[in-house]
Amino acid sequence: MTDVQVLNDTNCMLGEGPLWHPEREALFWFDIVGKRLYCHEDGASRHWQFDEYVSAAGWVDRDTLLMASATGLWRFDILSGERRLVMPLEAENPRTRSNDGRADPWGGFWIGTMGVNAEPGAGAIYRYYRGELRQLVPDVTISNAICFDPDRSCAYYTDTRDGRIMRQPLHAETGWPEGEAEVFVDVRGEDFGADGAVVDAEGCLWNAQWGASRVARYGVDGALMSVWPVPTPHASCPAFGGPDLTRLFVTTAAEGTEGDADAGKTYVMETGVIGQREHRVVI
Repeated sequence: MTDVQVLNDTNCMLGEGPLWHPEREALFWFDIVGKRLYCHEDGASRHWQFDEYVSAAGWVDRDTLLMASATGLWRFDILSGERRLVMPLEAENPRTRSNDGRADPWGGFWIGTMGVNAEPGAGAIYRYYRGELRQLVPDVTISNAICFDPDRSCAYYTDTRDGRIMRQPLHAETGWPEGEAEVFVDVRGEDFGADGAVVDAEGCLWNAQWGASRVARYGVDGALMSVWPVPTPHASCPAFGGPDLTRLFVTTAAEGTEGDADAGKTYVMETGVIGQREHRVVI
C-alpha cells in the first residue's frame, strides 16, 4: 500500500462523481454544492461553472460526456463547454437533485437522485438506456454506490441512510434488473455511511465510507478484505484510472469538517489492483 497523494488541492464542499476518461486519460469530478465540474488532464486542472447542481457523468466519446444535473441528463461538449439536454430528470421537482451515477456495461447510465436537504425517501435510482429513462428504485434518501460487476451479472447500489449495499441481478442481454435485490454489505450500526463505490477487475467492491476516513475493499462474498485510508473524514467516491487502471482516485468533502485543511481535496493512490475501464455511454 502506498501513500495517498493530492491530485487537486481545491477544497470541494461536496466532491463527488470521479470519472476516469479512458480515451483522454483524464479525471473528471464534481463539487455538487459548488455547482462545478473539474478536470485534471496532462498535469493541469480546469473547471466549468454551472447554475444548478451537477453530480455525475459517463463518457460518450473523446470530447463528450453525458452529465447529470438537478434537472436533467445533458450532452456536454468538453471542448466548447456547451451542453444540450438529452432527457429531463425530475425537472418538475425543485426539492431534489442528482447524486451518484455510473455507466453500465451495456451503454446505459444509472443515476440516483435525492432531496436537496436529504429529505427522507425523496429520491430514486433510474437507468437511462436507448432513449428511455426508467425508475428502478423508489423512495431513496441518499442514492450512492452505483457500480457494476465485470461479469455483467449484477449492479450494486445503496441508500446511505439505510446502510445496506444491495446487489441487484441484471438481465444478461439488456442490463435491466431481473429478480430481487439482496443485501451484499450491511454497515447499519456503524459510525460511518456507505457512500460511492466502484468494482475492480476481480469483482471486488471498493466503497468510500463517509465519516471513516477510508475506502474499504470487499470481496465477492461481501467480506471486508482491506482498508485504504484517506487523510480526511468524508471520503465520498472512488474511481480507478491511470495508464494501467491501478490508481485509485478518491473525492472527499469539506462539508461538516470546518478547520480541516485536507477536506474536500481530490486524492490518488497506487493500489497494485487493476480496476475496470469505465464503460462508454450510448446516447
